[in-house]
Amino acid sequence: MAGAAVASPLSAWIAAAACLSSSSSPATARSDQTRRGVRRGGAGPRRSRCFPAAAIPSGGLRGSGIHSLLRSYLAFEPCPDFYRSCGVDGHGNRSSLFGLWKADVHRRRPRMSAASGKLITVALGSAKELVGNKNLRRVVVTGMGVVTPLGHDPDIFYNNLLEGISGISEIEAFDCSSYPTRIAGEIKSFSTDGWVAPKLVKRMDNFMLYLLTAAKKALEDGGVTEEVMSQFEKTKCGVLIGSALGGMKIFNDALEALRVSYKKISPFSVPLATTNMGSAMLAIDLGWMGPNYSISTACATSNFCILNAANHIIRGEADVMLCGGSDAAIIPIGLGGFVACKALSQRNNDPQKASRPWDVDRDGFVIGEGAGVLLLEELEHAKQRGAKIYAEFLGGSFTCDAYHVTEPHPEGRGIILCIENALSESGVCREDVNYVNAHATSTPFGDLKEYQVLSHCFGSNPELKVNSTKSMIGHLLGAAGAVEAVAVVQAIRTGWVHPNINLDNPEESVDVDRLVSSRKERLDVKVALSNSFGFGGHNSAILLAPYK
Repeated sequence: MAGAAVASPLSAWIAAAACLSSSSSPATARSDQTRRGVRRGGAGPRRSRCFPAAAIPSGGLRGSGIHSLLRSYLAFEPCPDFYRSCGVDGHGNRSSLFGLWKADVHRRRPRMSAASGKLITVALGSAKELVGNKNLRRVVVTGMGVVTPLGHDPDIFYNNLLEGISGISEIEAFDCSSYPTRIAGEIKSFSTDGWVAPKLVKRMDNFMLYLLTAAKKALEDGGVTEEVMSQFEKTKCGVLIGSALGGMKIFNDALEALRVSYKKISPFSVPLATTNMGSAMLAIDLGWMGPNYSISTACATSNFCILNAANHIIRGEADVMLCGGSDAAIIPIGLGGFVACKALSQRNNDPQKASRPWDVDRDGFVIGEGAGVLLLEELEHAKQRGAKIYAEFLGGSFTCDAYHVTEPHPEGRGIILCIENALSESGVCREDVNYVNAHATSTPFGDLKEYQVLSHCFGSNPELKVNSTKSMIGHLLGAAGAVEAVAVVQAIRTGWVHPNINLDNPEESVDVDRLVSSRKERLDVKVALSNSFGFGGHNSAILLAPYK
């Protein structure tokens, strides 16, 4: 994304969000190097440093203010596994953050070894041995959920992409007539009915509502009913869904209330504004006790979350992970902040033509909103429950440009390193990559730099096709990578890649034969690469392929 300076309102928000958000030190996911037609005997998987499991305290915080607040407004209770881990009194009552609660103890199936079928116990302390084992745990995609300007169902969303329909329109959520940019990939109709409890809907920011809805839709899409979930070992189920900006509206509302008095600030303003709370609320709802946190790396957030979620499965810390990203920044302070960065398109008279990656007449990105969530599973776990496998996650990588707040490195060093590391760590030969869903945001400098990097990394491969989902939905910030990952999985499933719309006058240095045209094209995807880059020089690349 282009920009010379950061606006003071946005700076204030970012500073506050930095204090409230939770981030993680990511490790790179790896995949089995001996499958399909990918390169064999490549760079071996690096051993990962394992992290100790967090102890769950016995007893609770029953007398605390947050306890009362949660009991008053949360419409769900934790699952029996949570209370069982916290201790049981003589009458079967369990003490917890939510007070005394009584429930039957459900038996869980013992976890089986994929290789031998024998009962095993995988401790976090033995993660190094697990990663060093040649029989690495494979990770597959078994469910998808989206909330986007082009639909809230993965099939509807992708069919609209294939038809070249634009989701960019004039902003209706607030009066922005005085702003130089008045267009966005805004979600016009959205319902949480059946997905989120009404009491929570009234208090949550849209980023969290999008997150919870997309995640539950991913479970439904993956065939994870209550009966199926009752068989899951919930200590091996985790959530890793991030956000670039978190609850901007809730935080902004709190600032407005503070102008009157601190007493006017909602008690939910802090807990429901932080980026980690979406993953936490979902885990509370589902009773999932495995890895749970969020990552915030600007517009690279989703890829960081997906790759780290896969790592947890590979290391044996989880069998099932919901992962992705969500953002809802189309509010006055969000729009104003990016306007001040001089990053947004001002093609207000023709919104559907505004997002135009690689076109000479592009003038900045179009801000969007929404959420994307993938349901990742360990292969044998998915097969045991008869899940439909959409694609296989091969791996990926992260790097940092260490160069500039908003601009990519002029030589593309960080991005080149990221892509080459992703190929090496996943054991994928560059010739096998024949589809790239590019980051390409429609900024003057960023689009060309990424294209040059792709040419450097993949040479003149005649089979390679490149497109940008952002040409139709705009830039969904922290949700972009996850929504685009859904598009990649759909391309693998359907054999069709969506068009690049608005590419009327391509840059001279761009090979138009490499870019998908203005109409959808047939493509038998071998290996797909999806890039996401963010302010601060955060680079990420993930690889997906058909499951074989």
